Amino acid sequence: MRKLLRFGMAGGLGFVVDAGLLSLLLHLTALGPFISRLIAIAVAMATTWVFNRTFTFEPSRHSLAVEGFRYGSVGVTAALVNYGLYSALLLRLPDLQPLAAMVLSTAASTLFSFFGYSRFVFRGD
Repeated sequence: MRKLLRFGMAGGLGFVVDAGLLSLLLHLTALGPFISRLIAIAVAMATTWVFNRTFTFEPSRHSLAVEGFRYGSVGVTAALVNYGLYSALLLRLPDLQPLAAMVLSTAASTLFSFFGYSRFVFRGD
């Protein structure tokens, strides 16, 4: 239960980074909602890796490179699900605000992320 709570904290931190950076990029650049979200997801993923590695799960017994590859594999898969849903929402509902689409798509990919990270990246093998 403690891991799930800490994972939620990491996710909350990642969400703040994702939403904050998305908002900044949308307001300060001409990148648009799709490129801005790709950048925000990447920065949020790096942030949650550090938090999860340090506070949520114990570092794996694998090298940092292997752990990083595994984390990235799960993270990229979750990000593809997240970004796919985000894009579909914006394309199908043009009046939907990008931050609202981000909230919905992030919620949908969170459970996948927890099981992927806890079972594939930080498991005690």
